[in-house]
Amino acid sequence: MALIVQKYGGSSVGNLDRIHHVAEKVIKAKLEGHHVIVVVSAMYGETDRLIGLANALTQNHDPREYDVLISSGEQVSMALLSMALNAKNCPARSFTGPQIGIYTDSIHTKARILEVKTDIIQRELQQGRIVIVAGFQGVNEYGDITTLGRGGSDTTAVAIAAAVKADECQIYTDVDGVYTTDPHMLPEARLIPQISFEEMLEMSSLGAKVLQMRSVELASKHNMPIRVLSTFSDGSGTLVTFEDKIMHKRLVSGIAFSREEAIISLSGIPRRIGVEGLILGKVSQANIEIDMIAQNASLEGKSDFTFTVQRREYPKALKIIEELAAELGAVTVKTNSKVAKLSLVGIGMRSHTGVASTMFKALGTEGINIQMITTSEIKISVVLDEDHLEKGVRAVHQAFELDKPHQTVEQSFFE
Repeated sequence: MALIVQKYGGSSVGNLDRIHHVAEKVIKAKLEGHHVIVVVSAMYGETDRLIGLANALTQNHDPREYDVLISSGEQVSMALLSMALNAKNCPARSFTGPQIGIYTDSIHTKARILEVKTDIIQRELQQGRIVIVAGFQGVNEYGDITTLGRGGSDTTAVAIAAAVKADECQIYTDVDGVYTTDPHMLPEARLIPQISFEEMLEMSSLGAKVLQMRSVELASKHNMPIRVLSTFSDGSGTLVTFEDKIMHKRLVSGIAFSREEAIISLSGIPRRIGVEGLILGKVSQANIEIDMIAQNASLEGKSDFTFTVQRREYPKALKIIEELAAELGAVTVKTNSKVAKLSLVGIGMRSHTGVASTMFKALGTEGINIQMITTSEIKISVVLDEDHLEKGVRAVHQAFELDKPHQTVEQSFFE
């Protein structure tokens, strides 16, 4: 007998037929002798509908009321699933995040979980019930409902799994697991049987939408294995775990990408100490997150400072930089708001050379210009024109033979 937390996303509970299907999967786990806790998202499209209502009413939302509104979708899902289970003679009871005792800080729309109470969960499990919890939400010290950001139901599930010391946290979605890249873009992408927390964290932060980044951080911190599975088909999915527990280590695990990028460049800045901090400080004060940074110095005592931001933040960031340009005596402000980021991720990069050259050669062969580069121990990211993204993903995927069965590092084609 195991203690399992299962999370079902919006597509999994998108209509009543799918809720019945989820109920059958939960019952199957129960009949296998497991204790089961279920976390649900809002029905597919419901959160967007609620956000649309708020935006139609006013663009200046009160954060507290906004969280009250957008957290309501999960309450519908949890109640419907509980009804479906009880109708099938499987005792179940549903709870909101505040009811169950998920306590957060007070940062509305992107709150962080501070504590998860387990008293109610343990009581219900001991009485033989399925416990169903609304994802994406909690309560702050003032009794206000808070939400955890888009994809926050993943974090709810991992937090509960860690609190109750579950054997596994299972994330059910509309794909079979984590793939070498988005299978909707590249049908030849392959399922990754096992991936490290570190790799998954990089993939999530770089644009892969399978798991919310914060949920992976939490799972790693609490040594909670995550298994990504499909709601609609059988299979073992992808196990996210520690690197030393992966049987076959690979040179490269996958490719993540993000379309919503923009470049801003200040050119011809007179060089002086502290100018970089001034630029970044002005942008960060506006709560704009900067991703990639590059700086070039010329012989004339001037420099160019270039960075990327999310495209939704581009207009606000550009206004700040245009004001700074005059203050710093910069020559021009150059921008490109239609770029994408392509990232290669793999733990094998730590000990193997030739990864970057293979990636750049593959892009160059396709005539794709690289505009910016950044690297870490296990990732290489490049910025390129958005129009070239799909071609770039395909070229790099083929160059590293990710469409073939996974090779271990020792068997890699670099040797």
